[in-house]
Amino acid sequence: MLRKIIHIDEARCNGCGACARACHEGAIEMIGGKAVLTREDYCDGLGDCLPACPTGAIRFEVREAPAYDEQAVLAAGRNGAASCACPGDRVGALAGGEARASGPAHSRLMQWPVQIKLVPVHAPYFERAKLLIAADCTAFAYGNFHEAFIRDHITLVGCPKLDAADYAVKLTEILSSHEIERITVVRMEVPCCGGLEHAVTRAIAGSGKRLPLQVVTVSTDGRILN
Repeated sequence: MLRKIIHIDEARCNGCGACARACHEGAIEMIGGKAVLTREDYCDGLGDCLPACPTGAIRFEVREAPAYDEQAVLAAGRNGAASCACPGDRVGALAGGEARASGPAHSRLMQWPVQIKLVPVHAPYFERAKLLIAADCTAFAYGNFHEAFIRDHITLVGCPKLDAADYAVKLTEILSSHEIERITVVRMEVPCCGGLEHAVTRAIAGSGKRLPLQVVTVSTDGRILN
């Protein structure tokens, strides 16, 4: 079948093994000091291995390949849900900051709710937080979103094109009311996502604080552009 699957450039691979460790399905093995996709039917096409590679030797391609066989992965005991789940790791604080509950396997979400319009300005989880402010679509476009961005961050999401609200107003309140360590904005490459980035920069200015800001842009086919 024709589907999206990873391709490993052997010439660029430095043999570090980071991709093999990042692949929850066990599709990648180290052979002769190089990473090799040994089981195409184990590759789910989500790309957890891409951000782990320090040399950029892994990319997506669309080609003929066997279908992803989830049952085979489970039977081999290599699926992340079976072998990598850490119960103490999947915890999320609710809006009041008091009740906690286990999240799904691989979830790195630390709080609820996540929509900018819904989060309470004075929630205790904002204090000393590393703040992630993301466009709604980014989590769907980038397969490794939880590990690459949500992990260890308080997450706020929104869409400036769909929400009838000025995010800068509420974000300014949040930044003014709490000591925030740093902010990461993850947006799509499409022009409308510029509204989210502009709202954050306006909020930082409105708070009167000097806050470290990183902006990451994701392409519509799931690549990090900067």
